[in-house]
Amino acid sequence: MSVHKSGGKMSARRDSQKSVWHGVSREEIEWHPTVEHELCIGCGLCVLGCAAGVYAFDFDKNRPVVIAPSNCKVGCVTCANTCPVYAISFPSLSRIHKIIKKRNVLTKSKKELEDNADRVRYKK
Repeated sequence: MSVHKSGGKMSARRDSQKSVWHGVSREEIEWHPTVEHELCIGCGLCVLGCAAGVYAFDFDKNRPVVIAPSNCKVGCVTCANTCPVYAISFPSLSRIHKIIKKRNVLTKSKKELEDNADRVRYKK
């Protein structure tokens, strides 16, 4: 599922497309936020600041809900960094580093970079 803004309202919808991170199925990568509801103050910064649609907000319980964990961009911790009460955590980055090594992600990302040179090239 992902959350999309439509006319100022947020609505959840299911994504049928499977996501891939540098050739690795997103389903293989455990990377998503965990909200400690005992600490959460319900400010909603995580919901509003997440461009990937990972969250929705439960207005009845005044708290964010992770509705689309696999939409979370691998390595992104913006929501945790902006949470004023440190109520959001992520798995250890060492898990990602192990996947990078095991699945040869650096070679794949270098090829992807070269394939997209026209789009990403720095122009002086």
